[in-house]
Amino acid sequence: MLENKNIILGVCGSIAAYKSAILVRLLVKAGANVKVILTADAANFITPLTLATLSKNPVYTQYFDAETGVWSNHVELGLWADFMVIAPASANTLAKMATGICDNLLTAVYLSAKCPVFVAPAMDLDMWKHESTQQNIEKLLSYENEVIPPGKGELASGLYGEGRMAEPEEILSFLNEAAKKGLPLLGKKVLVTAGPTYEAIDPVRFIGNHSSGKMGFAIAAVFADLGAEVTLITGPTAEKATTAIKRIDVVSAADMLEACKAEFQQSDIMVMSAAVADYTPVTAASQKIKKTNPEFSLELKKTEDILATLGQTKTAQQILVGFALETENEEAYAKAKLSKKNLDLIVLNSLNDKGAGFKGDTNKITIFNKAAEKVVFETKSKNEVAKDICNEILKLALSAS
Repeated sequence: MLENKNIILGVCGSIAAYKSAILVRLLVKAGANVKVILTADAANFITPLTLATLSKNPVYTQYFDAETGVWSNHVELGLWADFMVIAPASANTLAKMATGICDNLLTAVYLSAKCPVFVAPAMDLDMWKHESTQQNIEKLLSYENEVIPPGKGELASGLYGEGRMAEPEEILSFLNEAAKKGLPLLGKKVLVTAGPTYEAIDPVRFIGNHSSGKMGFAIAAVFADLGAEVTLITGPTAEKATTAIKRIDVVSAADMLEACKAEFQQSDIMVMSAAVADYTPVTAASQKIKKTNPEFSLELKKTEDILATLGQTKTAQQILVGFALETENEEAYAKAKLSKKNLDLIVLNSLNDKGAGFKGDTNKITIFNKAAEKVVFETKSKNEVAKDICNEILKLALSAS
């Protein structure tokens, strides 16, 4: 959800400042662009170099550099940010924010920011419980800031109680939820399949195909950006999914079928983009087959059709989307598959189209609906094709709601 989001992280003077390094790593891993502002006291707990290295951006510590005369424009920083997070937020900085005191770069950027602001307080339990701190928290909430509550545990003083800064993973979760607000598929569950399946011949060899999984992974990423709760069931692939996506790895067609059955009932939208094997060996040898004979025969049996199985059980409220990869009579085969398997949409790939098919970074598609209406798209990157597919599905979902 934080892909390409601009995030200002403010770090205050607190022993919890060491956690800011973990938070920066999590934000960068989630695809965010991160700029860090350290207060003077924060630099006593964690060095600017550490956070600059992790964020891949210079760290801001003051209004201007006395040696170079370079000015840090607090207004530009405030307007750049999609989110501002102050973690750890000390009692001192919370008081300044609540009363409008602007005596350092962090508080100046806070007053200039037009984006949602999150604070993750960190202090000793008596400081946290003090009436003045609680009044400051109430003021900040009345200004439409969001407070990520501190946890309870062992504190730096040796005491036990409330005041520990929320863990970086919890802060990341707050930001992910904030990024979802207003998104069209918030609250919807989407199931996507991707990649090939491998059907074992023996412990070494298998029957497979050339699918890379790129298309399915791109579709899953777009749905996550639209606010959906995405489950991605994938065959063997080198592709990586973001932490916002629940990933389930499988190997064979039978594995994928069972995983789909387990996730299908609670899913609102299902996009079956995996290249599932049509046939599998009747038996797989327990040991590697030796090449002693000049000829080798392999008996195959049909795998269960995952798309047809799901189509038989889907409800009127569910949307089921299939893919057809064809080399001849493309439109006729795609339309027949759409009808026979009770699909709402089918995405046609033709290997006769330049730039379409497996492994490459581009694709060319045509989408058919139940009324046999078609939408033809130009050759595009698979990321852009994924957006086209998801937009057509989104139109269908919104029209049905």
